[in-house]
Amino acid sequence: MNETAITDSIKNYYGKVLNSSQDLKTSACCTADAFPKHLRALLKDVHPEVVERFYGCGSPLPPALEGRTVLDLGCGTGRDCYLLSRLVGENGQVIGVDMTDEQLGIARTYRDWHAERYGYARSNVEFRQGYIEDLASLGIADNSIDVVVSNCVVNLSPDKRCVLSEIFRVLKPGGELYFSDVYADRRIPEQLKLEPVLLGECLAGAFYWEDFRRALQDLGCPDVRIVSESPIDIDDDEVHAKIGMIGFRSVTIRAFKLRLEDRCEDFGQVATYRGTIAGHPHFFDLDDHHHFETGRPLRVCGNTADMLDGSRYGRHFELLGDKNVHFGLFDCAPPNSSANLTSGAACC
Repeated sequence: MNETAITDSIKNYYGKVLNSSQDLKTSACCTADAFPKHLRALLKDVHPEVVERFYGCGSPLPPALEGRTVLDLGCGTGRDCYLLSRLVGENGQVIGVDMTDEQLGIARTYRDWHAERYGYARSNVEFRQGYIEDLASLGIADNSIDVVVSNCVVNLSPDKRCVLSEIFRVLKPGGELYFSDVYADRRIPEQLKLEPVLLGECLAGAFYWEDFRRALQDLGCPDVRIVSESPIDIDDDEVHAKIGMIGFRSVTIRAFKLRLEDRCEDFGQVATYRGTIAGHPHFFDLDDHHHFETGRPLRVCGNTADMLDGSRYGRHFELLGDKNVHFGLFDCAPPNSSANLTSGAACC
């Protein structure tokens, strides 16, 4: 099965085999913690058909998006696009990309419906049909996107490294990649990568975590941060019999288009969260081990300081110190260092 056949198989699975999320055989695309509390109110204003026919894992919708341009890769029926429409506001822009006719048909049907419900003069969401490996053909220019999100889709691509390369091409300097996907604790055997059901269930194409980390490092992104993660249950007997020896996890990550070091270095820097991000008055979690309480100074490594200062989060933090004096490696180990998802490249 070549790349075209894999793509056709996925189109068929999501366009014709599945009628709703209830048809999925595993929890890979609908994990138990897939939706955070602060977004539930917004979900009530998304059309029921858009929600029912949407397949995703995690909730890759970061904060501080007002007025920004956000690109959603593999947008499906547009659930996250319409949530993002609210988060970026009427002056922001959301672009959804998908290759499946049936999914995009539903997404486009409700553009005006959502604009009217949100009180917008016109929709700030547009959908483009094409492949996430080739965003240039869809007219998405270099350095034009503030935030790229994706919800359990990159694993479906037959050329994931190309997808990641395109993401960092279109991101603005300081822009953020924030997405959820399925990761494996080992490389998937070649014969299983061709199974249509395993492909459609987001298992056969899952990135081995270390290969994902290396791919980002090759693109100049040596420090990827885990925001949250949860195990994936394979309850279907037939699916388990084929691939049950592999451990899978749904992981939400964030990475920035910034020049960072491949280790966390100590320059004596301190960051204090101002409590000014909408919906986050008391704290902001950069990742699973950087919990910033409002008004409470926290020592940070050089990479973390650069992520905060060089991104749209900068105005929400007070940063003290520079890189004139170096104190060696920064002790910045995550709390879940035994989860097989940590990396020796960057200790954050």
